[in-house]
Amino acid sequence: MDNDVMQRFRLNGKRVLVTGASSGLGQHFARLLAAQGAQVALAARRTDKLQGTVDDINAAGGQARACALDVTDSASVRACFDDLADWGVPDVVINNAGVTVTRPLLEQTEADFDQVLDTNLKGCWLVATEAARRMVAAGKGGSVVNVASILGERVAGGVAPYAISKAGVIQATKAMALELARHRIRVNALLPGYVVTDLNRDFLASEAGDKLRSRIPSRRFGELSDLDGPLLLLASDAGAAMSGATVAVDGAHLVSSL
Repeated sequence: MDNDVMQRFRLNGKRVLVTGASSGLGQHFARLLAAQGAQVALAARRTDKLQGTVDDINAAGGQARACALDVTDSASVRACFDDLADWGVPDVVINNAGVTVTRPLLEQTEADFDQVLDTNLKGCWLVATEAARRMVAAGKGGSVVNVASILGERVAGGVAPYAISKAGVIQATKAMALELARHRIRVNALLPGYVVTDLNRDFLASEAGDKLRSRIPSRRFGELSDLDGPLLLLASDAGAAMSGATVAVDGAHLVSSL
């Protein structure tokens, strides 16, 4: 591929905020973006869970720092952005913080629903809109990548609040993209399928996991590295004309036959 094209995927000199960066996808994204030249702020409720990754990135020659952030609390969101003021307003925000509660619909409680919707949907909204306000005030554009899920477009049993929240994230992405385009702020959604992480590795290797795998047309679960190219496309100048898009990375799971 032409070197000029490859350079558009780089993030040299860009400031990036990654929420939910203490483990799994968020931690992987932070390492990836730092390796592509970005200054990366890793955010989570507890900064002690971030420090190991921050130290690794800095030891490898990258630039990283930790930021305390509860995405469900608007004051915490503002405080995190304020804490990063010496770096400047982020150019890229990866809205990755998310939780789920797995149990049958009729056993889900109001507290379960509130926990999942507050983190996954309200949290996404609070972080994205605060970032956009600051980008506009600074007279700069930027990119917001909301991490949704294929469960925002299809559904599975036992995770109703999660599926509802991710459907909301997809529609929120489109609403944000519409209104922020005039400010040169792009908003897109990444829709991972089932990706192997430390949290789900044992389940996906189980008999139930094998049954799930058999329903994926590619007959494989995703690896974290499968998300690298799509994330960089949405975050970098390579995707400069993309906004309001949903990019599924799922081995054709969404298009599997009913």
